[in-house]
Amino acid sequence: MINFTHFIRAHAANAPESPALSYAGATMTYSELYRSTLDVAAMLREAGVVPGSRVALLMKNSIAFIQVAFAASHLGAIFVPLNFRLSAAEVAYIVHDAGAGVVIADEELEHLAPQSGITVKISPEAQRDASVLAAGTAPPDAHPCSPGDLFRIMYTSGTTDHPKGVMHSYENFYWKCSDHLIALGLNSATRLLVTGPLYHVGAFDLPGVAVLWAGGMLSIHREFDAAATLAAIERERLNAAWLAPVMTTALLNDEHTARYDLTSLKWIIGGGERTPESRITDFARIFPQARYIDAFGLTETCSGDTMMPAGYEFAKIGSTGRPLMHVAISIRDDRGDTLPAGEEGEICIMGPKVTKGYWNAPEKTTSAFFGEWFRTGDIGYLDDDGFLFVTDRKKDMIISGGENIASSEVERALQMLPDILEVAVIGVPDERWGERPVAIIVPQPGTELDPTALRDHCRTHLAGFKVPKEFIFRDELPRNPSGKVLKRELRAQLVG
Repeated sequence: MINFTHFIRAHAANAPESPALSYAGATMTYSELYRSTLDVAAMLREAGVVPGSRVALLMKNSIAFIQVAFAASHLGAIFVPLNFRLSAAEVAYIVHDAGAGVVIADEELEHLAPQSGITVKISPEAQRDASVLAAGTAPPDAHPCSPGDLFRIMYTSGTTDHPKGVMHSYENFYWKCSDHLIALGLNSATRLLVTGPLYHVGAFDLPGVAVLWAGGMLSIHREFDAAATLAAIERERLNAAWLAPVMTTALLNDEHTARYDLTSLKWIIGGGERTPESRITDFARIFPQARYIDAFGLTETCSGDTMMPAGYEFAKIGSTGRPLMHVAISIRDDRGDTLPAGEEGEICIMGPKVTKGYWNAPEKTTSAFFGEWFRTGDIGYLDDDGFLFVTDRKKDMIISGGENIASSEVERALQMLPDILEVAVIGVPDERWGERPVAIIVPQPGTELDPTALRDHCRTHLAGFKVPKEFIFRDELPRNPSGKVLKRELRAQLVG
């Protein structure tokens, strides 16, 4: 049996009082998690869920999110996590495309749920334990899932009109778990902070519920808050975390970090963008017992394809590390031919945790692969030691006057300035040059930046054609849940 309740059942039998989840000041043991998840499965069955059904989750982080996802697996159903920041129309599209007949929604998000089908409301009480909604019927037997069966369809934010549903099989999940267990040393003593949204692979998968597979504990926060995160690390002696870059920055900039005992923390996985050397230095100062693990991954691979090995953080600054044990990375040109070390091209990935494709989208699936190699759409190179360097997104490459400009290169030049908190560089249409580079900057609080001085700084570090033609100042940059800046939104705002 490979559904999710079977490894929970094993831990419930061998370590029944061991903590599995903490949320809102309460702790749930493995025996409690197992019993309550079976009750939730009974509730789903009463709602008409059968093997192969798609169950949509329109929920913020809670114990109930884990229970519903695992209960769906117990029945052989497929859970479809939804981004609760979407509009009602966008939610309706995904629910329709996935064919989800049941939507599990937090009460505060119920207004986003489609009117058709069945919607089960999760109250604040049920967020702590969704089994309170169970009808009291006998727990159903576990469905005998197979490695190729789907456990989840996760919709990407997409760069086209509609998001794509990434299909994740149990085979993908368990190979992902085994690679993360080996790379991170996960075990029953792992106590993982989960403060990113569980509808995203960063929180659910990196390493996410792999910690439960190993018998450890998840400390679930409904939403990210820097002060609450620091307090939880001290109070619960948390030793691991995945944080989007913007979250890490918030922790490092919090003026109260010195108040907390943070020595339990062993590592934080970052990634999503190039990590400035200053962030690693600041991290080591505030978390002296921990290391910052740069990583690279994407929804289509259940996340976490490369990680920085210990001891290389400064020697390989700018790299996202080496491929994990069962991941192969290849750099390819537009024809799909392999490129040598040091040469930039499209990053392609092969391995058992890579999706087989997109739900109801065979043409998009075909175009996403060079044979068995998944095309990430990211540009980068491998050095002679096998370390991956991600330099840009294909669609983020600016072409000005026939010259290619890597937006990340311009961003790195601007990040040298201490008065810049965040920066994103995009290309906007230009009648003369085709595109011109524009920098959108978030200044450090209380500072003012002079565009002329910024332009002069860039000229000392970049070729003239790479210097931004315009500097725009904002209070924040739009980001997706993994912390990546949504440059398409910035383009839409500036271009219309």
